[in-house]
Amino acid sequence: MQNGLDAQSIMQFHDRMLAAQDWPQREPDASLTGAWHWIETNHRYNTLLWNEEDKARRTDVGPEAIAASKRLIDQYNQKRNDAVECVDEALLSALGQSGDQPPAAGARLNSETAGAMTDRLSILSLKIFHMREQTERVDASAEHIEKCRDKLHRLQTQRRDLGACLDQLLAEAAAGTAYFKVYRQFKMYNDPTLNPYLYGKQAQPAKGMAA
Repeated sequence: MQNGLDAQSIMQFHDRMLAAQDWPQREPDASLTGAWHWIETNHRYNTLLWNEEDKARRTDVGPEAIAASKRLIDQYNQKRNDAVECVDEALLSALGQSGDQPPAAGARLNSETAGAMTDRLSILSLKIFHMREQTERVDASAEHIEKCRDKLHRLQTQRRDLGACLDQLLAEAAAGTAYFKVYRQFKMYNDPTLNPYLYGKQAQPAKGMAA
């Protein structure tokens, strides 16, 4: 695909970002445009989400710290999913297509979008990065290291397989034999008009208080 939008380039990009000392705090790369901008954004929020998930499982802090982590996790997950939709929009634009236009006759609909596959590649890169760290620990047992090496190998295989599937989808989409759509996530729990615990809070009196 044009602009280097292939699985190998995306996987290398993910790995390069994770290896950077200032990632994910670094400023977004202003030179990245189109799909690459949103691939970076998605990867950043996946990384922030990963780190915050670890923090949320601490047992040496009070409930306030855990609650703060949970709220950040919610925010990061929303932005991660928003970025997936934008990746799909940008990829379709690069393909000269629109998620609303009718597909070519006989084209198959791919149930998973290219953006969702890119998101999974990002998560796999995080798993590979952190699993590799486990294989390099000097304070762990030989058994632990060996188990982590086996898991690392499996994760690398999964990522290669997924990358091949992404390349196939993009190639078929460019040829008009397959297509994908932009699927909106509609995260109801983040919408104060759809989450009953949010809109209900304003509509109902607190327990123990007069109406």
